[in-house]
Amino acid sequence: MRLHSITLLLLSGTSTSVLAQEAPVTAGPARDVVRDQERDRESAEAGAPSEIVVTARRRTETAQNVPIAISVVDSGQIDNTGSFNVGRLQQLVPTLQFYSSNPRNTAVNIRGIGVPFGLTSDGFEQGVGIYVDDVYYSRVASATFDFLDVAQIEVLRGPQGTLYGKNTTAGAINITTNQPTFDFLGKAEASIGNLDFKQVKAAVSGPLSDSIAARLALSATSRRGTIFNVTSGNWINEQDNIGLRGQVLFQPRDDLAITLTADYSSQNPECCGTVYVRTGATQRALNRQYAALAAAQGYTVVSTDPFARLTDLDSELNSGNKLGGGSIKVKWDVGPGTLTSVSAWRFWDWKPANDRDFTGLPIVTQSQNPSQQDQFTQEFRYNYTGSRFDFVLGAFGFYQRIDTQGTTRHGAASSRWNINPSNPLANDASVLDGVTAYNTQWLKSTSLAVFGQASLKVTDALTVQPGIRVNYDKKSGYYDRTVFDGQGNPVLFGQTDPAKLAQLAIFSPQRSETEFGGWNLSYDLTLSYRLARDILAYATYAKTFKTAGINQNGLPADAAGNPILSAGTIKPESVNHYEAGIKAQFWGRRATLNLAAFRTGIEDYQATVSNGQFGVLRGYLANAEAVRSQGVEADLSIRPSERFSAYASGAYTDATYREFADAPCPPELSGGAIAGPGQTPSAPGTPGGISPANCDISGQRLPGVSEWSFSYGAEVNAPATLLGQAGQIYLGYDGSYRSNFSSNPSPSIYTWIDDYDLSNIRVGFRHDDGLNIYAWVRNAFDTEYFEQLSVAPGNVGLIAGQPGDPRTYGLTIALKF
Repeated sequence: MRLHSITLLLLSGTSTSVLAQEAPVTAGPARDVVRDQERDRESAEAGAPSEIVVTARRRTETAQNVPIAISVVDSGQIDNTGSFNVGRLQQLVPTLQFYSSNPRNTAVNIRGIGVPFGLTSDGFEQGVGIYVDDVYYSRVASATFDFLDVAQIEVLRGPQGTLYGKNTTAGAINITTNQPTFDFLGKAEASIGNLDFKQVKAAVSGPLSDSIAARLALSATSRRGTIFNVTSGNWINEQDNIGLRGQVLFQPRDDLAITLTADYSSQNPECCGTVYVRTGATQRALNRQYAALAAAQGYTVVSTDPFARLTDLDSELNSGNKLGGGSIKVKWDVGPGTLTSVSAWRFWDWKPANDRDFTGLPIVTQSQNPSQQDQFTQEFRYNYTGSRFDFVLGAFGFYQRIDTQGTTRHGAASSRWNINPSNPLANDASVLDGVTAYNTQWLKSTSLAVFGQASLKVTDALTVQPGIRVNYDKKSGYYDRTVFDGQGNPVLFGQTDPAKLAQLAIFSPQRSETEFGGWNLSYDLTLSYRLARDILAYATYAKTFKTAGINQNGLPADAAGNPILSAGTIKPESVNHYEAGIKAQFWGRRATLNLAAFRTGIEDYQATVSNGQFGVLRGYLANAEAVRSQGVEADLSIRPSERFSAYASGAYTDATYREFADAPCPPELSGGAIAGPGQTPSAPGTPGGISPANCDISGQRLPGVSEWSFSYGAEVNAPATLLGQAGQIYLGYDGSYRSNFSSNPSPSIYTWIDDYDLSNIRVGFRHDDGLNIYAWVRNAFDTEYFEQLSVAPGNVGLIAGQPGDPRTYGLTIALKF
């Protein structure tokens, strides 16, 4: 950790995973939260924060009473730190990992597990569930959108399948938006900054009649890109987001609330491009590695310094992305409990364009896989809360259809780049120029489940909490790829013309259809014991599953170019999870300390792998025999008075492949002749060497996981008057640190991302009546870091990357009325 971060960490004090300062106000029937009134009065008089109210267990309760490792971030923390999407949220929640090369290829993991790191396939499930107002978002692309009128975010760590509609093997992100109110209120916010940053947010809420209230919210964000493309003359990787949400609450009587919600969001940036980072020696022949291939075509990259933020990508770039839907939520107090119904439809349209060769040469001139998704969900829940016994029973139905139409085309530089220079065809640009693969695919997915969790208070101190889930999943998929040469003639197996064989080495026609269905049973047991009034200890065991998957993006091919059909499906994951923790408050509840230790073992872990073939650009899915994630987490927050607060959260995560004996090899062990019987593979990076058919990466770290991660911050304020109005001036700091991590599914010496730390600073004035004006600096020390590194296809040794944001600064004015 760099010196300035160590100093600021010491100054900021310590922390918490519970970052929120107050609970959101919601409309509709809700049960009272039981509190110790006398202790609350004492805490309030000392300036301690109010209790943080959560709905993690599908009922309203305080966060410190929930025997789950949970991080809570409120709207104020989101605004203060500029955490306007899940990607920014990981700077506040150390155990959350977010990786995105574009919205479709986005991964959200908790404790290093959830979804495979790398290019995304439609054919597998998300291990981290994203819920907005109880509606499940099946596409993790939704995590790249701006948060819209959010009241609070709860990040639940560990399996949550006995509480939530869709099975979640790694955790859940539970987002609650502000709800319609019967009192008129509103808020507006505007921000400007460098890089032409502009952002506006607004929301208004109020009654339409005695029983109907409505709320309307919108947000818009734009920012110039952070990389300059000398080929197009444009700044790329920009932000261009618009979001709109409308809600109508119908509350004809106190025990019934019906909420209708509709939302729409769009992104249309010129994104997502990469910069040259480095080259690394592979086991290809030396004249077929990057330096020789580039020299043969007289190509020189625009800059070898990635933080010059220059690129020369020559293909169209686009990241068009639309997402939205509608829902009806009914809450009805029935007898001793509450019945909830959530019906929802959501859509997602994706219109991308990429440069998949990562160079300014016309090798791959078009690469796009536009897709359209529709999903329908229905959830029923019945919650009962009693003095000694609570429970939730639920049923969940899910249907999804995804259609994709892909096009990948090679250009004039492809022949000399991909055909062996000793072959005369390498000098004939027409051989591969215009070779095009079209793929059509669809996926249908159905999931049905019943689930429940009970909480029995055996004594005043001991509570037993069992849970169970029965799940049925069915998936069917279709994939068809056709290939044509530059003159529009089909490229088929059985053709003997040398040019056709060269084209088949780039793309081969494929067709596959897969269908499966299966049941699984999940269960968990939590014991919690109140050691003292403000100290809760808990221990959990959970057995859960992630359903089987389908390879939807093309299959690896054998030596003859035929698809390996056995790779069409992957086995379900089997998860065993153990966790123990302590939640404590002390110093008159001015301080909160939460500790957790966990160990998660996964058999048949679903991994994304790549074998370097152009025909498998997106990678494919495979099972690693065993994976384990274990670690410890600590969260501490203090608020000794209303003038000062501080937090710090830290996590140590040891996430490794326990057994993966036949994994694809990293680039330094790829590209050579495959070792035959009795042959010994060459040392890594030996040009023209002998490559192993597969590599044993057992014991190596999972991609994307830092062993150490921290977030920390503090805020101090003082009474002040501005323009005759009483308020507070304040100074705030938020920092985060991540140790190094691998950016390739099979760890490579070329794709480790170094440790980095980020610092955000804000200074401003809050008016007691709702005005907040502040200046902010993010990445204040202009740290140079990568969000992700990528290995170029073809085993040429090129490594490209996406630099993280440079220092940004600006001004925000917010008003509540």
